[in-house]
Amino acid sequence: MFERLVTLLDEAKAKFRVIEHEAEGRSEKISVIRGNRPDQAAKAMVLDVRGGGGGKRNVLAILPGNRKLDFEAVARLFEARKCGFASPDTAQALTGCVMGAVPPFSLDPALAVVVDEDLLANDTLFFNAGRLDRSMELDTKDWLAVAQPRIARIASRA
Repeated sequence: MFERLVTLLDEAKAKFRVIEHEAEGRSEKISVIRGNRPDQAAKAMVLDVRGGGGGKRNVLAILPGNRKLDFEAVARLFEARKCGFASPDTAQALTGCVMGAVPPFSLDPALAVVVDEDLLANDTLFFNAGRLDRSMELDTKDWLAVAQPRIARIASRA
């Protein structure tokens, strides 16, 4: 996944920087290691969204590293009855990454991307880049152009 991500960003002429570090997947710890504010960290979670006529779907939710996901908001957004975390096996099959290493990009057409609007207040985003020992710093505008996410309020404000 790391190599595919570098190629994707190079082809898009995106401004990014690779950061090598000790292996870590927890948002609060990796932000300290990278030296970024937690609200600049793009935390990616693979979700199962079910019911409401759309059947079972998977969604890649992206939110600030210092926020919690509002599952009900995601369910409403996708007109579903339920929303929860996808199994680790499903998440790995859809992203090619272990939990904690998932970048804020979908390379699988079956995996829709939605981002919490507050993350976009940052000029720059930081995220794990498909490996627990590699991160990237990327201009938010470039991320939006490449990822083309749906933008909504999906993180708790508490």
